Amino acid sequence: MAIYKFPRLINKGEQITLFGYCSSRRDYTYIDDIIDGALATNEYDENIYEIINLGKNRAVQLLKLVETIQEALGLEANKNHAPEVSGNVEQTWADISKAKEFLGYSPNCDLEKGLDVFVEWYLKSVNLVLLVAFHLLNYTFLCS
Repeated sequence: MAIYKFPRLINKGEQITLFGYCSSRRDYTYIDDIIDGALATNEYDENIYEIINLGKNRAVQLLKLVETIQEALGLEANKNHAPEVSGNVEQTWADISKAKEFLGYSPNCDLEKGLDVFVEWYLKSVNLVLLVAFHLLNYTFLCS
């Protein structure tokens, strides 16, 4: 969620809420790496009941994520620091050892590159939506 939500809010100049001490860590994986892993399962026929995790196997601190998004956007985030949420897990990441062993899975896209590509796509999609809305408004006005 943060990968989409934070750039959207930062781009609009809106506040992002960071809980706790921004020390939570998550495993952010670029979609192409997940697709590569999922497609590799088509070639795996050893044991159809095996549970295999896909991910990056690298936990990234929340503050590092925000800094990287800011760099990709070229904008500063308006940060609101809030108390830690009860029950929030401090760290999560995927153990990809089975994916490496059974599927030859090896995620290639690092956080910085993935966010650069995502932000480029996001900004193009926002501009496209605005352009379509503008043309629809003009069309409606001209047809009235």
